[in-house]
Amino acid sequence: MPWLTRWTRALRTRTGGSRTRRLLELHLVVLVVTALVSMTVLLTSYREVQNSAGEMRTRGAPAVQGVAATQLALLRAHEEAQISVDKHIDNVVGAGARYENQLSAASQGLSRLSDVQIDGERGRGVLDTVNGGLLTSYSSSMTPGSVKYVDDYWMQREKFAEAKGILSRPGTGVVPRLDVLQRHQMQRVDRVSSMGALQRTGWAVAELGLLVLALTALSALWVLRVRCGRSHDPWLLLTLLAAVALAVVPLWATTATQERLDTARHRLVAIEERAHDHRDHLAESQRDVIDESTLLRGGLAARSWQSWTYYGVLGGGALIVLLPAVGICRRLNADYWRAG
Repeated sequence: MPWLTRWTRALRTRTGGSRTRRLLELHLVVLVVTALVSMTVLLTSYREVQNSAGEMRTRGAPAVQGVAATQLALLRAHEEAQISVDKHIDNVVGAGARYENQLSAASQGLSRLSDVQIDGERGRGVLDTVNGGLLTSYSSSMTPGSVKYVDDYWMQREKFAEAKGILSRPGTGVVPRLDVLQRHQMQRVDRVSSMGALQRTGWAVAELGLLVLALTALSALWVLRVRCGRSHDPWLLLTLLAAVALAVVPLWATTATQERLDTARHRLVAIEERAHDHRDHLAESQRDVIDESTLLRGGLAARSWQSWTYYGVLGGGALIVLLPAVGICRRLNADYWRAG
């Protein structure tokens, strides 16, 4: 009977359309949820690495360089004062211009360290002690020794030994105190410049989410082709391309940043070691530290494209949320019932 045939055909159409609709809705939910989760984790992970590079550039590297340069300047100042005595130059010019220059450089270095040191209150306390008393005590011993007692060998020797003790006495001297500060700063540098387990997990979650997103987009395209008779959907194709780009570009930028951080950490270790392994060639050690610091600053210079990458990721995240919603909702409201 014709009316029965028409009724059963309508029932089959409604049943098939309902199944297709639920399938498309499921794809939409998976796409939106995975997009939101993966983009939240991706943006957080990417920002973490960029913040680490910024901290290393503005505080970590200058702090480590500053301590090494200050230590060498203090040791070089004492060496120059001793040379002026050994060569009897102190009878004319006291400790000498080189001593004054190096001591001035050390004082300026300590002042800069107060702004950039990365050891918190503990580091601030070390610098306050060095700046507030020890450096003044050192100068108070060196100045009489190189000016007032130039004709009194034993008194001069006593003052120089006193100054040397203030400078290098284990535990309480200026250089050992700065060693403690440097050790704590290097620990902080290691933490900042290394990608920890939590960060690696974040990247794994983000990449896995984008993989699920891409596979779900392909599955949605297949459903639209087989059940809705659509050979392609531009919105879902764009979603797929955006997911691939977001999986590749931020990871590539992060890898480049992490390589710069690793290189910077190795250079800072070399600088810290050179400040101690000077073998009495202090002038050469200072030149090496300056050269390494110059190379380090160039390597840590901010790359503008990496900053823009963050905003690109932000825009791409918005796209992979909106595009599948637009694409699938158009099909849900237009022709999902064509399947049967």
